[in-house]
Amino acid sequence: MNSSKHTELANHAWSVADLLRGDYKQSDYGKVILPFTVLRRLECVLEPTREKVAETVAKFEGQDIVADKFLRKASGHAFYNTSTLTLKKIAADPQNAAKNLAVYIGAFSDNARGVLDRFEFAQQIKRLDSSGLLYQVIGKFTDLDLRPEIVPNHNMGYIFEELIRRFSEQSNETAGEHFTPREVIQLMVRLLVAPDGDALQLPGVVRTVLDPACGTGGMLSAMDDLITEFNEDATVEVYGQELNPESWAICRSDLMIKGQDPENIAFGNSFSDDGHARKTFDYMLANPPFGVEWKKVKDEVEREHRELGEAGRFGAGLPRINDGSLLFLQHMIDKMKPVDVDGGGGSRLAIVFNGSPLFTGAAGSGESEIRRWILENDWLEGIVALPDQLFYNTGISTYFWILTNRKSPDHKGKVVLLDARDQWQKMRKSLGDKRKQLGKDHIATVVKLYGEALAVAADPEHPLHGKVKVFRNEDFGYQRITVERPLKLRFEVTEETLAALEVSKPIQKLPQAAALGDAFKSLMGTSWGTKQEAWLAFKDAVVQAGGTWPTGAPFNKALREVVGARDPEGEVQRVKGEREPDAELRDYENVPLSEDVEEYLAREVHPHVSDAWIDHSKTKVGYEIPFTRHFYVYEPPRPLTEIDGELKALEAEIQGLLGEVTE
Repeated sequence: MNSSKHTELANHAWSVADLLRGDYKQSDYGKVILPFTVLRRLECVLEPTREKVAETVAKFEGQDIVADKFLRKASGHAFYNTSTLTLKKIAADPQNAAKNLAVYIGAFSDNARGVLDRFEFAQQIKRLDSSGLLYQVIGKFTDLDLRPEIVPNHNMGYIFEELIRRFSEQSNETAGEHFTPREVIQLMVRLLVAPDGDALQLPGVVRTVLDPACGTGGMLSAMDDLITEFNEDATVEVYGQELNPESWAICRSDLMIKGQDPENIAFGNSFSDDGHARKTFDYMLANPPFGVEWKKVKDEVEREHRELGEAGRFGAGLPRINDGSLLFLQHMIDKMKPVDVDGGGGSRLAIVFNGSPLFTGAAGSGESEIRRWILENDWLEGIVALPDQLFYNTGISTYFWILTNRKSPDHKGKVVLLDARDQWQKMRKSLGDKRKQLGKDHIATVVKLYGEALAVAADPEHPLHGKVKVFRNEDFGYQRITVERPLKLRFEVTEETLAALEVSKPIQKLPQAAALGDAFKSLMGTSWGTKQEAWLAFKDAVVQAGGTWPTGAPFNKALREVVGARDPEGEVQRVKGEREPDAELRDYENVPLSEDVEEYLAREVHPHVSDAWIDHSKTKVGYEIPFTRHFYVYEPPRPLTEIDGELKALEAEIQGLLGEVTE
């Protein structure tokens, strides 16, 4: 089925909006169109076995037997409908449309009825009936041919996604929170599965797949298709979790129709209500929403981090509250299968991120600690930079992170960075922020390049050598050092000094504060090079004025703040014999993890400030992945003569145009 057919069918479904206009707000159109599309799809799928199901119902009628498994077998699917009604029959009886539709929906098996309930379908039926629109809407959908032989499951996904996109536009929601462009999914699943091609072709192979933010299930469907493409006899079990009720319902209905277990799609928040706790999977993939805060589940996540630590999902660290992307990654890593002693088992996972998780967060922050945990465990296999303007809801740059706990021997201790930002073609028509797409050739190029990354990076003659770089895990680590310089002061009494003395609380609360002020006035204009000299002069002045010299650390500290002035040539201040650092001159440096910090200080800092030292007690280890810096190519500015020539040509052109106007 081509894309024009998808659009035609989606247009047919969306044409119901013409009936709803006036009685419904535009933002509510999807609340009617989406559940009716699902209902019509379920009906079309069950149509060939309706009579067989009816016979089974009659066979067990009046018997004290749970006929569920027999009805499933009769329908040929994981769901069924025991009613003799159809949407066409219901539309033909306008007076009883609401009552008959309720009976029809009630005759579905529990799993199918649960899907429709998530749409709050009963409320919409009541509203449509009171508006006199119900039988008309039903009539529209009876003309929509969604039989599997006309619209295969894969293509049905496109129709649902197109409807959701339109619904999102009308309601100012973000379509990208619900689904990912299919060609992006195709690239993602091929990068994820490619190294396992041989293993997937073994007889009787079984693979489990999880998407913890599954939306309408596009990624799960693509993984199912790809694995069975390798081996048509393979068994693929897909699992997911989704927070949006409409997307959850569509994903669940899709699985029912395909014969997968719809119970594998959990509803709710993956962080606070993990629908697949204590389960592990062969493959995991996700496109979590970019930059979405996790404030709603803050208490649950922080409690797990605090109480379970590394035994829980979030032991490595917590990212800032306004972006939960790295929480999804930790959630997925927690579900990796362990690797056995023979190297079997293990998992592979891929996740879509924006640029933030690459570098956000300084050393010691939650984000940095999560990156450190991943890299020091040697789980990060590679990162692929994608073109911008590839997603429906954002035009920013995005990245695939690919992780595994069973790296091949040649990949151990290494990370592949692959720049695929130029692998795109322009779309004929934009969809939201999506103006670019990946063609089949682009997908093939990136998958091949990723598979050969180590060889390409080692071959300067390869035409795509500049698009691949390979680093050691520790290359992304750094030591955040604190460079201190000594506090140097001279001591003086000036008008400013006396003014500061009058507002210094530790000094003014002393009984002899007034006497101190008078004594200091006698030293106006005097300056000393050392603290000892200054303090002797102050004591003598106070004694001569008939006062007593205060004692105690608070007084001495306050007095130094008043009379001390920073001076590069001043006296180095000391505390218990150690040089006192000057907070105003404090600096920070990031030193590669593999480098000795003292050698770095001697080479990079001492030539400029010879008295600097490192406070090792404040050193922190951080990790960041500066992707764009590694692929930056310097482009020299154009010669001034060339720019000057263009300006003169423009001036001449303007003069010519002005001449034509004045003629």
